[in-house]
Amino acid sequence: MASVLAACIVSSLRPDAGTVGVTAIDKRPVEGEIKVGTYGLYADVQADRKHHGGIDQAVYVYGQDDAEFWAAELGRQIPPGWFGENLRVEGVDPQDVRVGERWRVGTVELEATYAREPCQTFARWVASSTDAADERGWVKRFWAAGRFGAYFRVLTPGRLAAGDAIEVLHRPSDGTAIRDTLASPVRLSGV
Repeated sequence: MASVLAACIVSSLRPDAGTVGVTAIDKRPVEGEIKVGTYGLYADVQADRKHHGGIDQAVYVYGQDDAEFWAAELGRQIPPGWFGENLRVEGVDPQDVRVGERWRVGTVELEATYAREPCQTFARWVASSTDAADERGWVKRFWAAGRFGAYFRVLTPGRLAAGDAIEVLHRPSDGTAIRDTLASPVRLSGV
C-alpha cells in the first residue's frame, strides 16, 4: 500500500548564491497532522516561487526507493526532506505517476503536474550537506538517474500526516509519466 513516510517543511532559510539569495531546500519532518493549502504545507516556505514553487509546484513528492538509491550512491543516510521534498512516500514510484493523476492523502486532494528539474541551488545543497568539498556534476548525475520526484498542485486543501495512505482517485490512461515530462514539454494547461 502506498503511504506517506514523512511530511516535511522548511527548517530554516539558508544563504544561497542564486538570484534570490536564500533557499528553502532544507526541509525536515513534522510531527502529527499538518494543514495543506493552495501553496502547500502550512509553515513551509517557497523562497523562489518562479522556479521552485507556486500553485503548480505546491507539494514536492519523493520516493523512499529513490532516496535509498542515492544513499548507496553517496554513502550516507538520506533523511526525509533532504531532497527538499514535502512528502517522502513509499509503495509508489513518483516517476510512474501520470500528469493529471489525482491522489487523496488524508483529506487533501493533489494533482500531479510535472517532475522536479535539478538546478544549481540543489547542487550547492548536496555539496554542503554531503561534507564533500564539491559534488561536481550533481545536476547531470541527478538528471541521468531519472529519479526526479513529482510536483503536485493542491486541488482540495485539508490535512495530512505521516502514515496516511495514498489513494489514487484518477489516473489518466493516456497521460504522460512524470519521468517523461523533462524529456518533452508536456505539462498541464496553465502550467
